This record gives sequence, C-alpha cells and structure tokens, in this order.
Amino acid sequence: MKLLYEVKDNKYSTIKEVLKDYFQISDRLLTKLKKYNHIFINDETKFVDYKINIGDKILVDLSFEEESENIHPRKMDLDILFEDEAILIINKPVNLPVHPSILHFEDSLSNGVKFYFETINLKTKIRPVNRLDKDTSGIVIFAKNEYIQEMLIKEMKNNIFKKEYYAILEGAIEDHFFKIDYPIARKNNSIIEREVNSNGALSITYLELIKNFETASQNKKLAFVKFSLETGRTHQIRVHSKYIGHPILGDTLYGNPSSLISRQALHAFKVTFIHPITKEALTIEAPLPQDMKSLIKSKKEIK
Repeated sequence: MKLLYEVKDNKYSTIKEVLKDYFQISDRLLTKLKKYNHIFINDETKFVDYKINIGDKILVDLSFEEESENIHPRKMDLDILFEDEAILIINKPVNLPVHPSILHFEDSLSNGVKFYFETINLKTKIRPVNRLDKDTSGIVIFAKNEYIQEMLIKEMKNNIFKKEYYAILEGAIEDHFFKIDYPIARKNNSIIEREVNSNGALSITYLELIKNFETASQNKKLAFVKFSLETGRTHQIRVHSKYIGHPILGDTLYGNPSSLISRQALHAFKVTFIHPITKEALTIEAPLPQDMKSLIKSKKEIK
C-alpha cells in the first residue's frame, strides 16, 4: 500500500513535515521507512529534510514483507464483512479467541487470518486493532500494515472510533438510557478478572434499553440492551453490568451460568471510524448471532 501527497501550496517546507503532520506517521515507522528507503519524491529517494516545491509528489511505500512467526496458518471459514487494501473486518463467531495462546495455539482467529493472507499473497504481520473475549461474538478489525494499525489505535485513544454492542442482561431494566461511570482495575490476586475500584482507570459505558422480556419456561426476566463505549477497558461491559446488578446472561466469570445460552450473551455489532486512507466515515455492522436472536424472539416482551 502507498501514500501519495502532491504539494499544492507552501503549508509544508520539507518531506518530514508532510510525513509527520499530514500523514501523522510515528517516529518508529518513520525510522523504518528511512532505513528501507521507502520514501520517494518525484520517483527518487531523498532525505526527509529535503526542501519541497509546489508540484512535487511525495510517495510513501508501506509495503514491507513481514512474518508473524509465532502464528501458524490454519484454514477457516472467515465471515468477512469488509476488506480493502488497508483493512480486513471479520464477524468473529463464539468459542474462538482472537489471539493464539497455550490452549488455543492453532485455533484462534489470528491463525485463520494468517492463512487467508497467505492465499492473497499478503506477507504482513497479524495486527488485530480491537479485541474480543473468546465467547463474545462480533466485529474484529485487522490492519494490513503498521501505519493503518497506528492510525486506528490513535482514533480509539481520541474517542473517534466508536464501538457498539448488543447484550442480554439478567433482570428487567427500568431506565431506558443511562451512563455507567465507574473506574475499573485488575482484581487483586487475579490475572484475568477486573472489578470496579476507586483506584482504577476511567471507564465509561452507555446503556440503552431495547426491550425487557421474560422467558417462557423459567419466568426469568431479562433485558435486551445496546452498549456504547467511551473508553475501552478489559472486560468493561461485563464488569459494569455486574456492578449495576444486571450481569450479562451466561457470563460465568462476572455472573452466572445459564441453561438459556452457552456463553455470555454479548455481541460486538457495530463500529464507526474514519478510514485512515479515504478519510471518510466508515460504519460496519455484524448481524445478531442465532443464539441471541432465538432467545429474544421466542420470549414474551414485558414493560
């Protein structure tokens, strides 16, 4: 993938100013581009302090052959929601981690993406931009190069990147919309679990009630809700749901196991962000998975 800038005014005086301000290239990536001579002006390589003139064309080649040596390729049926030269967006099923681990060394989503990249002859590292728990379904974005990953992570830090989730919670919800603003920290003596803690990091979640409903067999009251995140802490939605007294249905870490569903009923259904190359807003949605859809449609709605 290549970035192109044509000098049309005197806003910038050097190549470096274009790279740092217009393209927002990091110091780390800039060093790499200089090392491999991937910066051109009018088809010639130049030092980044080269003085530019109106009419000059600056080209940045982001194509580096890279290898994720710790990720083994494995053929998978990927549900691709969107793809271009910069981004691959996948609808992740349940019971599939995003990253390889000791227990899932060859059966993570990253293994499947590695295989897919090989089939399209893309030799790059596997770079997931966002993460989902193994049993949370929905949208996972992979950047096809280092620049795209950096730009999307920057959007997340600046609260430009928006993520929305569907969830089924235990108990009926009274308010139709409210803000959950409680700091989250790692729980003492646990490497996995988080908790609301006054010494934790700022964590803000917005909850919107879609409908309350009741199971036919157990007369169990549940709520189908939409979550929007202002921050992105580990397990944020699950921790906040537990703290307000409405844990996610089937969440065995922060709630209770359920005979109604075999995992936490949480689905990342929508992302909206500015595409790093086109600079246009891009919205991608993933349909509600069948286990959650069946549970909602087959039950009695309550007020």
